[in-house]
Amino acid sequence: MTKVGLLECDHVRDELLPIAGDYREMFPALFAQVAPDWEFTFYDVCNGHFPSSADECEIYVCTGSKFSVYDDEPWIARLKEFVKEIRISGKKYLGICFGHQMLAEALGGKVEKSAVGWCVGVHNFQVVGQEEWMVPARQSFNLLMMCQDQVMTLPPGSKLLAETQDCPIGMFQVGDNMVGIQAHPEFPKPYEKALMEIRTDRIGQAKVEMGIVSLELPLHELTFANWLKNFAAL
Repeated sequence: MTKVGLLECDHVRDELLPIAGDYREMFPALFAQVAPDWEFTFYDVCNGHFPSSADECEIYVCTGSKFSVYDDEPWIARLKEFVKEIRISGKKYLGICFGHQMLAEALGGKVEKSAVGWCVGVHNFQVVGQEEWMVPARQSFNLLMMCQDQVMTLPPGSKLLAETQDCPIGMFQVGDNMVGIQAHPEFPKPYEKALMEIRTDRIGQAKVEMGIVSLELPLHELTFANWLKNFAAL
């Protein structure tokens, strides 16, 4: 078995739990389809529960969050230091949405609210940097997004891998052990739809309506999960 630590940076709202559970259900459900040997351990980092060291797991998956990586929260500051520790340790790090932004911010990049506002629904990612682990190869792929913040400046020594029309830094890699994606491959469409509807006042009615229509498009979450499995095995 491969030990995987899920760094939980938030929790699903109680009223939405019946759809697909919390992050600790969504991520294992996704990766079980491509990496059945991954055994998850859960670290509720947003409530102060961290691994004692990066050596506790071979792979770390850092989740999304309602928080911003630049918020003045003790656990966020502590997580930045832990991400730096993972970088040095050589353990694998897979950053999802907030986890993608955390990777950038912790290692010297910059995250801000995007001028385009919210990105929701299905977005098409164009591959701009093809890596050996990105097999089966695709020139583009569709994933769900739910974000307002974006990585504006890449950290030193990183490599841009994919972009979207509204998100120029959609996916990037640091060294041979860390990768981040602004999307949510773990979200099922019913959860994304419910989240859009519950946040309509913040996102805007027109953008939510477009986002819901976009849910008719296919997703490539299993292809992407397979890429992450390949990356983690490097």
